Amino acid sequence: MAAGLDRTLAALADPHRRRVVELLREAPRRAGELAEGVGLSPAALSRHLRTLKASGLIEEAHPEFDARVRIYALKTGAMDGLKSWLEQTERLWAAQLTSLKAHVEGGE
Repeated sequence: MAAGLDRTLAALADPHRRRVVELLREAPRRAGELAEGVGLSPAALSRHLRTLKASGLIEEAHPEFDARVRIYALKTGAMDGLKSWLEQTERLWAAQLTSLKAHVEGGE
C-alpha cells in the first residue's frame, strides 16, 4: 500500500494535476477540454496526464468512432488507499489530542 500511496500523493502534489482531477470529477473529458480547463498547452498537459495515468488515478479510453480521440476519466477506487490512510491518521491524531486534553485538564 505504501508505494501506491506514495504515487498518489506525488501525482496530487502538482496543482495542475489536482485541477485535472477536479475537472474529471465532474465528467470524463477529452484531452483538449482538459488542457483548456487547466490553462496549459496540449504538450504540457500531456506530461501531467501521463503522471496521473502512471499513478493509477485516471484512465484513458478511445471512442469507437475515432481512435485518435482520447477520453480521460477518474479510475474507480483509485483513491481508496489515500482515503484509508487519511482515516487512520485522523483517528491517531484524534486520540492524541484527546489524551493531551485530558492531561491538560487534569492539571498534571
